[in-house]
Amino acid sequence: MEKSVKTAADLFAFLDDLGIKHTTKHHPPVFTVAESVSLRDEIPGGHTKNLFVKDKKDNFFLLTVEEHAVVDLKTVHTVIGAASKVSFGKPEKLMEYLGVIPGAVTAFGAINDTDKAVTIVLDEDLMREEVINAHPLSNDATTSIAASDLIRFLEATGHTPLVLKVSS
Repeated sequence: MEKSVKTAADLFAFLDDLGIKHTTKHHPPVFTVAESVSLRDEIPGGHTKNLFVKDKKDNFFLLTVEEHAVVDLKTVHTVIGAASKVSFGKPEKLMEYLGVIPGAVTAFGAINDTDKAVTIVLDEDLMREEVINAHPLSNDATTSIAASDLIRFLEATGHTPLVLKVSS
């Protein structure tokens, strides 16, 4: 049986049920950090870049870092506990586990990972921000949420996020 993918409306209802304050700004679809930079003046806080990676044993990880952070894919496996060096996960797996397409990858995708197949890793530097901004499962909007509430959200989806220094 194919599981149904949650929508932004499902996400917002879930956040509301948890009593988590969130605001969302709709904008034209953006697929890269470069395209989204024009929104910075309108949306304060830490903006995210997300790397969906896997190791050779097919363990999947979502690395959520500040948009300009540099992640060394040759060494990050030693920090996140992967079995080997990591490579990017395929778009099919991204949709299967997180319910999003490339360009819309977000920590909010954890709401779709009902099998808890993906380890969520939040970069320490990003978590110093008071407000975190991420796509609400599609890349035509940006949702702002308190950093502590992002962790609460992830825990409510059954994920215990690792807060690690993954950027150099």
